[in-house]
Amino acid sequence: MTSNPHRLSDAEIQHFIDTKTKPLGALGRIESLAAQLARFCNTLTPRIETCELVIFAADHGIALEGVSAFPQAVTQQMVQNFLAGGAAANVFAHSQGVPVHVVDAGVAGEPIDAPDLWSHRIAPGTQSSLNGPAMTAQDRDRALAAGAEIVARTSARALAFGEMGIGNTASASLLAHKLTGLALDDLVGRGTGVDDAGLARKRAILAQAAARTDTRLPADTALSEYAGFEMVMMAGAMQAAAEDGRIVLVDGFIATACAAAALARAPHIRPALVFCHRSQEAGHRVLLDWLEADPLLDMDMRLGEGTGALLAWPLVKAASAMLCDMASFDSAGVSQG
Repeated sequence: MTSNPHRLSDAEIQHFIDTKTKPLGALGRIESLAAQLARFCNTLTPRIETCELVIFAADHGIALEGVSAFPQAVTQQMVQNFLAGGAAANVFAHSQGVPVHVVDAGVAGEPIDAPDLWSHRIAPGTQSSLNGPAMTAQDRDRALAAGAEIVARTSARALAFGEMGIGNTASASLLAHKLTGLALDDLVGRGTGVDDAGLARKRAILAQAAARTDTRLPADTALSEYAGFEMVMMAGAMQAAAEDGRIVLVDGFIATACAAAALARAPHIRPALVFCHRSQEAGHRVLLDWLEADPLLDMDMRLGEGTGALLAWPLVKAASAMLCDMASFDSAGVSQG
């Protein structure tokens, strides 16, 4: 971010956008996105041309209660797929020249031996939050700190964060419920695609887990009680990235639950967060409404991995380019009408 002590006013930013060679408001959401970038970076010409994707992977004890259509082993298998470049996130990232980093935050089983893997492994998965906390306060704090360490290893002006972890929509539903007080049933969806019976079972198990604690919890308590290691790490990374002057591209439901936790811990980071898409997961829409967030895209996606954030990245880059490179009426000698 610029060291300019003068803080740009909204009026200055809007005037700069309005005097570009276009009718007022003609670029719609790109204009509001551009204003957000200028406000956060405190410059009328924020040059944001680089992005990196960090995918956090970990396992969830709650998955062993039968809340997912897939076995826990899929988390480790997908980590190998990410490392091999075969996942949707890899394909989307490669199409845009975005580097991908894969983090083992706490995948079940033996540690993965791969030179390209960033290992910040807290434990081989969390405990089940059905009967007690998912993790200790000490492990939560280690995961938060690891998120900041990971951000320090990156250099891009924008960071997209993705996740992988069987059972993490269940954990995200519980986390969002405890952070917001929103009805749990409104936040629980099909995740990896459970059928009607599976959805009913998932709701019953999560209701039992939620009943252990107060209706609303402070952010750090909610994280240790119900989140996964990859979620805590992502929340820590979001806060660290924003405080380092980076744009944070917020992906789908799990990432938005992590963003809600990061915002509860550090409300001042809100200007850095670009909410990228509205997923098909039912709880995401409810949580976005509670956050008063209007995401850039609505593509009926529910994959995670940072895929929605990657699809929104070109819009962020375009908004930056509009501010930096588009002529004004005066500079182009165009009559304003």
